[in-house]
Amino acid sequence: MINCHKLIQIKQKFPSYSVEDVTERIKSEMANLRLEKRIKPGDSIAITAGSRGITDIDVITRTVIGELIKLQGRPFIIPAMGSHGGATVSGQLKVLEGYGITEKKMGAPIKATMDVVKIGESNNGIPVYVDKNVINADHVIAINRIKPHTRFAGEIESGLIKMLLVGLGKDVGARVYHRAIMKNTFDLIVESVLPIVLSKLSVLFGLAIIENAYGKVADISAMIGEDIIKKEPGLKKKSFELMAKLPFRNIDLLIIDNMGKDISGTGMDTNIIGRNDENSSKTPNENAGISRIFVRDLTPNSHGNACGIGLADFTTRKLVNKINFQETYINCITALRPEGAKIPMTFECDKDAIEAAVSTCGIENPDDMKIVWIKNTLDLENVIVSEGYLDDLNGRDNFEQISSTREITFDSSGNLPLFDMWG
Repeated sequence: MINCHKLIQIKQKFPSYSVEDVTERIKSEMANLRLEKRIKPGDSIAITAGSRGITDIDVITRTVIGELIKLQGRPFIIPAMGSHGGATVSGQLKVLEGYGITEKKMGAPIKATMDVVKIGESNNGIPVYVDKNVINADHVIAINRIKPHTRFAGEIESGLIKMLLVGLGKDVGARVYHRAIMKNTFDLIVESVLPIVLSKLSVLFGLAIIENAYGKVADISAMIGEDIIKKEPGLKKKSFELMAKLPFRNIDLLIIDNMGKDISGTGMDTNIIGRNDENSSKTPNENAGISRIFVRDLTPNSHGNACGIGLADFTTRKLVNKINFQETYINCITALRPEGAKIPMTFECDKDAIEAAVSTCGIENPDDMKIVWIKNTLDLENVIVSEGYLDDLNGRDNFEQISSTREITFDSSGNLPLFDMWG
């Protein structure tokens, strides 16, 4: 039985440098752009706000707004998140509120709409749409985290350009690009579409955020719109180098405490778990070596959107009961990945799910199971692993054992404690 399986908690060590003062760094980056030469008093300036759980995004957005007001600009915020939030105005406002982005806290209005305007069509037939409030603005500022995308592969993946295309395109634009990615590389899409966006919109600058493996802001870069295409590939490489990764790849069972849209567009970062959906342009990670994935819960900031649940093999009734199927289906249909909404085998308690996972791994002796237990695919500093990994820890200075060996224990309902409570 799995009850007697022994686990230990380890701490992984990743590059930890970070921006000491986010506010001052942004002010310095914006000052270097000499925006006073480009902004006229009274200019309206649209600032993008996405649906990802970016560290200090409320502080970052508020600081940018404050600096623009000093230059006598009239900044306003637009939700730029494709179809997220159920593809509704109220849903997208709710997403932003969850990140502390409200009119009162930001000191600027939020203009939310799902209406778009077609501004052109690329030479390979891709129509280009943008939020109708953006087309009437004097300038646009894109703010986003740079990181490898969970589906798009190329020099450009998730970042400022994706915000300008998919984010500003709202639900309509998101559908267009997810259709296009089935026949074109994302780099080709960017090459053909971005010039249209830059010719129709005054992209004042982009503010690129890179996070380290500990969820801290590692770098912030401001660049004028014309330079985004040149600088983003290098920033993506830097982001990948700083990303946290699982400690081992020969895993029989990966237990994940929670998934969610604030963690990854696919709920669980496919760059971490090594699984991709059927229509991904990413090459599956053949070295991932994860036989079974069990995900236990859905984050509150997902607002019921469980897009990506189909990547797991097992889940709990608790998670399934939290799913907002309308929001999940809208997101999955927009992304052209219905498989992302497939519900895995569902169990009433963790113990039953784990027992099922063990029985399907092809391991004769449960004591030989290689188990890795994480909080989520963004938080990989502390990891709980099988005692059988002890030999792999020897001689490696990027790991530290921080607990004694313990047996897996379940409460009276057959559930594990939360990962945070294990230590």
